[in-house]
Amino acid sequence: MNKKLFLLDGMALMYRAHFALSKNPRFTSTGINTSAVMGFTNTLLDVLKKEKPSHIAVVFDTEAPTERHTSFEAYKAHRQAMPEDLAAAMPYVIKLITGFNIPVITSDGYEADDIIGTLAKKAEAKGFQVYCMTPDKDFAQLVSENIFIYKPARMGNDMEILGVKEVLAKWEIENVLQVIDILGLWGDAVDNIPGIPGIGEKTAKALIKQYGSMENIIAHSHELKGKQRENVENFAEQGLISKKLATILLDVPVELDEASLELCDPSRDLLEPLFTELEFRTLGRRVFGDEFSVTTARFGEGTQTDLFGNQSGETIQYTNTLEEEPAEKLPAKTIENTAHDYVLVETAEQRADLIKLLLTQEKISFDTETTGTDA
Repeated sequence: MNKKLFLLDGMALMYRAHFALSKNPRFTSTGINTSAVMGFTNTLLDVLKKEKPSHIAVVFDTEAPTERHTSFEAYKAHRQAMPEDLAAAMPYVIKLITGFNIPVITSDGYEADDIIGTLAKKAEAKGFQVYCMTPDKDFAQLVSENIFIYKPARMGNDMEILGVKEVLAKWEIENVLQVIDILGLWGDAVDNIPGIPGIGEKTAKALIKQYGSMENIIAHSHELKGKQRENVENFAEQGLISKKLATILLDVPVELDEASLELCDPSRDLLEPLFTELEFRTLGRRVFGDEFSVTTARFGEGTQTDLFGNQSGETIQYTNTLEEEPAEKLPAKTIENTAHDYVLVETAEQRADLIKLLLTQEKISFDTETTGTDA
């Protein structure tokens, strides 16, 4: 059997899915924002279908501080708190992964990058081809003959697989480990890694091409000119700290359990109620077949109808631009051919209920009164 291990950077993929739909978020009829879960599910299903891994795991950070945080207090210090909707999605994503019988791997004191790096190297030593699925550029330092970066599709672009050849060309280097030197010089605003002032991506690549490593640049700083020489000499220690911060650890105390990583069939008992709660009609059909259907939960107390008389609890076809199959088109309903009722909204609670109800509709219309036909 060809041993093919996929290691998914869970939090990075969740953020990516959430913000991909930030301008057009998805909600259930009960008001749950499903953007992150839906995007993550689609990404997972695409990988399982197209790449057919023999082994797979999803890796997450924990809230425990790492050595990077203790040695450099500013590390990731300016990051904003996780968006509320994304935090609320986390339990659903964990349930989803568990429902697919895929292990979730964490280790207090270590970031997901370090866990993935350690597992990737251990797996390579045991004859695996390893794919680190992440949009994070830092993973380029891990690439080898049998370890690849798998960048998921985005914004209409197809997925991208980066091996040694692609990384060397992209970073303009001779050895993949020089990625760490470039990151140390350049810094990383996302993680608050300072780098050396005045050195951006282009300059960092040029310096590494000439000198080979950050240490050699510092040793030959007298050959540099003007402000660049001044910055390298004055911020040499900061540069070396930045290089250390950018280095993915390969000695995390985590074992490679091949049996637990082996791909299994998903659990219908776990996934079907989850897909029903999240109203994932098409995703459910992709996993379980055409017989799968979603029955919407009741909206509020009593029997609630939408603007055109659809009762909650009725099976409704949902359209989802991220899902593969379009929902069936229903006959057009108008006020002329549909039983309807009028409700006066006077209180803040009634207004909030109306907003939640409107968010569940694919289309709505409204009428306004003006002072004239040309107003």
